[in-house]
Amino acid sequence: MLELAVLGLLHESPMHGYELRKRLTSLLGAFRAAFSYGSLYPTLKRLKEAGYIAEDAGDPDQLVPPLTGKRGRIVYKLTAEGKERFADLLAQAGPETYEDSGFGVHFAFFSRLDQAQRLRILEGRRRRIEERREGLRETLTRSVERLDAYTLELQRHGLDACEREVRWLNELIVSEQSGRPPSVTTVGGSNNPEPQAPSVEEASPAEPDAARKEEN
Repeated sequence: MLELAVLGLLHESPMHGYELRKRLTSLLGAFRAAFSYGSLYPTLKRLKEAGYIAEDAGDPDQLVPPLTGKRGRIVYKLTAEGKERFADLLAQAGPETYEDSGFGVHFAFFSRLDQAQRLRILEGRRRRIEERREGLRETLTRSVERLDAYTLELQRHGLDACEREVRWLNELIVSEQSGRPPSVTTVGGSNNPEPQAPSVEEASPAEPDAARKEEN
């Protein structure tokens, strides 16, 4: 999935390694677990050897972030073969695309897919989350008397997150089927034409809701 994310970002514009790291974090957001920084430069090296990207020393007069080192000053850009590889990877919609990291990376580049491809991925993701939801329901039904209060609350939190994501996916699927772009109301109350990925809690139901409930 890191290969797809890197190729997708470089498809937009050439970048220094430091900038690429920042964009990966910003782009993937809640799904940033799909990659680790330690694997970024080995991935860039592999993509270069495969002919999908090329290195450029860049403009010597261009300002680069301090303390980035020699590698941070190299500009990475996509080749023609890299563009074809990105299109091929993005079009793949197998079972791995329905998992958290695979779905997150594909969703980040959804605008580059056609309607049929988007619907296939959204429907596959919905089935996967519905399976996860039913599993949690079964666990709660069978184990409610044997779980302590905190474990029980964690299971309920995961179930709530699944319910929210299923509703979100249903809305996206209806929008795709109607041929209208999704419209999401932001916190400020304005409409954002781009769909928003679920929050960290929604994307990873197994994660506990840490001390975010603390009052000022």
